[in-house]
Parts: sequence; structure tokens; C-alpha cells
Amino acid sequence: MTLPDYLKELNLLYKSGHATEHSYRGHLASMISTLVPDVQVTNEPQRIACGAPDYIITRKGIPIGFIEAKDVGADLFNKTYKEQFDRYKASLNNLVITDYLTFQFFVDGVLSTTLSIGHVENGRIVAETGNFDLFTRRITEFCSFTGQTVTSARNWQSSWRPRQGYWLM
Repeated sequence: MTLPDYLKELNLLYKSGHATEHSYRGHLASMISTLVPDVQVTNEPQRIACGAPDYIITRKGIPIGFIEAKDVGADLFNKTYKEQFDRYKASLNNLVITDYLTFQFFVDGVLSTTLSIGHVENGRIVAETGNFDLFTRRITEFCSFTGQTVTSARNWQSSWRPRQGYWLM
């Protein structure tokens, strides 16, 4: 699904007035799979130590990133999300937090990029086409994350580190 198609589908659901955060999930997975065809995007993956992010991105079965999605137009800085977002940022090396239109990219818990491909205006979703190429590059980079490579038992032991009570490799 192309970015214009993705936003068109989101807009149809949004304007219906019946959609929830979960209504858009298949479209996001489809769009990412189209833009980065060599990854698998799994909606509602198994729970992990830090919680249950909405998506896991894998390549050849190896996790490379996680996505947490909130409803279209949700304020991603709302304090009701703070505890969950802080837990994910502290535990997941490659994370996106999104409202399906604005994407916050975190690497090792640090915000690296915020990018919007659309916004809500007068009850509908309006595309921000000027950001499409940059978004495509950024989501491709996100899906290319490799993390730390283990080359010896000594490196393996040092690669496991506690991050706020959670062990990650």
C-alpha cells in the first residue's frame, strides 16, 4: 500500500466516525510492508518483558524494531501515555511511537526524528506530501536497524544490559 493509498484508507475510516486505534492497524502494517518488502510486520505480537507494543518488525525471524500506535490525532505527549512510553523507550533499542500520521523515531531511548505524513483538519485527514520521500527513507532506515553484533562470548555477555529492570540484547 503506497503512502497516498494509506492516507486515503485512513481518511475513509476516520471520517466514518466509528474507527478506533485498532481500526487502522492493518493499513499501517500493509504500508510498511510495501515500503520495506523484506521485513515482516506483525500486529499484536506476543507480550515481551516491557509490555505489549502494537507491532514487531522482524527480518528472517529476528526482531529489529517495535511500533506503539495510538488513535489518529492523539496527543503523543499526553501524560496518560508517559509511563508506557518511558518503559518502552528504556527497554527497546529501536522504537516508533505514532498516531498513524505523526511518527516519532527513537534509537536507544533517544528521539531521533519526528515526522508527519498527514494531519487532521476540519474532520478529515490531509496529506503532507512534502514529507513522503523523507518518511520513506526514515522508515526504511528504521527497518534496517541491526543493533549490536555479537562476535564472541565476551561480547555476548557485555551486550546484555539491564535497562530499567529489563534485560535486552
